Amino acid sequence: QLQLVESGGGLVQPGGSLRLSCTASGSRLNNYAVGWIRQAPGKGREGVSCIGTSSSSPDYTDSVKGRFTISRDNAKNTVYLQMNSLEPEDTAVYFCAAEFGACSWPLMRYDYWGQGTQVTVSS
Repeated sequence: QLQLVESGGGLVQPGGSLRLSCTASGSRLNNYAVGWIRQAPGKGREGVSCIGTSSSSPDYTDSVKGRFTISRDNAKNTVYLQMNSLEPEDTAVYFCAAEFGACSWPLMRYDYWGQGTQVTVSS
């Protein structure tokens, strides 16, 4: 059973940066596509990014293109989300999730979810 744990969230000023980590246990992450999903207060879940098993051509939602970068380190069983030029609108709980095989982007057909990490962008 794949288990996912997010870390790296926190409070940051507008224009700042954070790097989120999603570390897996219970199984190797090599055969799974991994996505980042966020949920802002009072809103539904929004897909932020997804990276496939080969790391080629990851997907991003339009509002984060050019600011966020997803990457993976299979040796460390970890996927990262580097977030730069953060804006107050990026404030949300960020979840990582995994599905076997390719990203079902923009759908979110993930089989495994982490518990989420809070990101707050505020001055």
